[in-house]
Amino acid sequence: MRRGVRIGVDVGDVRIGVARCDPAGMVATPLETVARGRGDLQRLVALSAEEEAVELVVGLPRSLSGGEGPAAAKARDFAARLAAVVAPVPVRMCDERLSTVSAEAALRQLGRKGARRRAVVDQAAAVVILQNALDTERGTGSPPGEVVSAPAPGARPEAPQPSKEAPER
Repeated sequence: MRRGVRIGVDVGDVRIGVARCDPAGMVATPLETVARGRGDLQRLVALSAEEEAVELVVGLPRSLSGGEGPAAAKARDFAARLAAVVAPVPVRMCDERLSTVSAEAALRQLGRKGARRRAVVDQAAAVVILQNALDTERGTGSPPGEVVSAPAPGARPEAPQPSKEAPER
């Protein structure tokens, strides 16, 4: 298992959930919810620097069949722009199927309702994404997902490469 703090990122249209793990890469915990839009990338750069992150893990929303739709394209575009501003810190995309559903269920079980749940569900989803990546790496001995290449200035992000990560449990 590689050592170092990793930052988990759940990209939404309105909010970005952010989580972090301990330096041993054992446990993911909620960190912050960042408003999507002006300044969001800069805030993620600042969090990455503050936490001395060795990697950022961005959730890739696939369908249950494993396909990619418009949400995955948006996440890939965001990850490519993030990779360009956090370089040389690597950015990886990892399958996030059902992360928000899992986060919602966990928060419901804790008794969080309505606005209180919506305020933290993005962070909880980021925790699910990051914890899955950590568990996958621990189980396989290899970093999960795919490394995101930052596009050249003014270029479109590269076409996606097939993922070799284990399916989500």
